[in-house]
Amino acid sequence: MNILITGGSGFIGSNLVRLLLAERPEWRIVNLDKLTYAGNAENLADLAGNPRYRFVRGDISNGELVAELIRSEHIDAVMHLAAESHVDRSILSPAIFIETNVRGTQVLLEAARELEVKRFLHVSTDEVYGSLGPTGFFTEETPLDPSSPYSASKAGSDLLALAYAHTFKMNVTVTRCSNNYGPYQFPEKLIPLMIANALRDRPLPVYGDGMNVRDWIHVEDHCRGLLAALEQGKAGQVYNFGASSERHNIEIVKAVLRLLGKPESLIEYVKDRPGHDRRYAIDAAKAKRELGWAPRHRFEDALAATVAWYGEHRGWWERILTGEYLKYYEKQYGVRG
Repeated sequence: MNILITGGSGFIGSNLVRLLLAERPEWRIVNLDKLTYAGNAENLADLAGNPRYRFVRGDISNGELVAELIRSEHIDAVMHLAAESHVDRSILSPAIFIETNVRGTQVLLEAARELEVKRFLHVSTDEVYGSLGPTGFFTEETPLDPSSPYSASKAGSDLLALAYAHTFKMNVTVTRCSNNYGPYQFPEKLIPLMIANALRDRPLPVYGDGMNVRDWIHVEDHCRGLLAALEQGKAGQVYNFGASSERHNIEIVKAVLRLLGKPESLIEYVKDRPGHDRRYAIDAAKAKRELGWAPRHRFEDALAATVAWYGEHRGWWERILTGEYLKYYEKQYGVRG
């Protein structure tokens, strides 16, 4: 099989590339990534020269490029992960989220349809469901109720993908996942941000009261779910992935500090972001039942391993914390102290 992965140089994408190369030795991977701020070529630098891997720098909204890649590489399946994905950035600059997440997805779907790609996996997020109350779980039948420009753009791309499955009878499957953590995550998301700041004895900015709840899943468990959905998922269906590891944000922050032996006095509560969803929680029963998938990582152990990884790879994230990211960081948090 020849697989086109979009966004393969990002956090989830790079972990997925490594998993597929290890688990499916007969597959060849083509990684199409624009290398925006969160796409890091270093994540897969060690694969240079691997005959089963090719990197192409490019935009998923470029229809000619996408079509040429599908033709020339004889692509059998597309795993579409490329997306603008940070809620705070979508509040600051919504337009790029529509361009990449909605229009880019449509361009990919159309190229795959015209060139008769056998399989299309569209990777989304539980944020399209909106915010949960104190009880209950998101299922695949939960109505979409996005509350940020980011989640609205992902909901739009989900509906496009499902429409192509219905209207054009394409073999398209959609997945939605809870919050990921693990190696190579860009240090603007909660866990790597807190680790990086704690390692440098800098304040750990916590939105609001810190009581927002997320269901955390290790990135490798998510990637195994994506592989299962690609191989066994049904056309026109949605599959949720979660690890039943709900935690308040402040619990995560304090756990990171404990693991690093740092004081809780580093915690700094900042003004909450607009429209901040209070709770997410996933019911992954359908994926377990139909795909034979289940998470393998225990949160406490995997968090400790993640903290250790960032401690051992300071050079990786210290190179990121310059330039555009520092400007963004100051703009985002500097006005909220």
